[in-house]
Amino acid sequence: MHQVSFEIVELSEVADLQQVVELFSKVWGARDEPLINSNTLRALAHSGNYVAGAKTKGRLIGAVMGWLGGHPPGELHLHSHILAVTPETEARGLGFALKQHQRSWCIARGIRTVEWTFDPLVRRNAYFNLTKLGAEASSYLVNFYGSMEDGINAGDESDRILVTWSLEAGKVEAASHGETEEADARRLIDEGAVATLMAGAGEEPIRRELTPGAIGLCQVPADIVAVRRDRPDLARRWRLAVRDALGGPLSGGYRVVGATKDGWYVLSPDPR
Repeated sequence: MHQVSFEIVELSEVADLQQVVELFSKVWGARDEPLINSNTLRALAHSGNYVAGAKTKGRLIGAVMGWLGGHPPGELHLHSHILAVTPETEARGLGFALKQHQRSWCIARGIRTVEWTFDPLVRRNAYFNLTKLGAEASSYLVNFYGSMEDGINAGDESDRILVTWSLEAGKVEAASHGETEEADARRLIDEGAVATLMAGAGEEPIRRELTPGAIGLCQVPADIVAVRRDRPDLARRWRLAVRDALGGPLSGGYRVVGATKDGWYVLSPDPR
């Protein structure tokens, strides 16, 4: 496959921001209204927030946006709200490059933390956020946005994991150079870890209780978007199972210490 070259730049002009709106709507399958409009993006960019896009030959192929936030007396951080890459692009690593541009933008302004949310049922996002980028799961948020009717969420409840990206942490710096450590779920199970949730016959979720103090493993489906489309009742069962298997431990003394490419979250007792 031919690798497409691209340039990532900040965006603030109306014409560029309209392209961002169109890209977000296309990728997320927004049906009745855009995820965000160009007027709001214009105001955010003008007031010093972050809107950036990747272009190749003048065409927008990826974009990311966020705004400054915080809870006084805590530090200012960037809340990264939407990132999208056109599915047909041949620009490998574009999502990673957009996040690294965002990281550099923040560090240049003295911002040391980025936060965002993602759907815990989407395994590729779990791996990207927690392993490829080195972000940490901060909390599990139940039905955070309410029911969402876009083409990806398909009316499902919107549970989210809130992640914190500590931009100057050693593992984040290493990850920016492609240096990551991925857990081996099968090896962990052989060593006594408990698979608290896994796919059984017919892709049905199978739950087991987590032994106190043990390492836990929580599996998610290979393609939850397809499950929502073809078997919405099964998708609902997965939502509730993951809420229990992942959300419960996160609020009860455990933390997520990794996510594997084949769909396993790794949970460990939090020593803090």
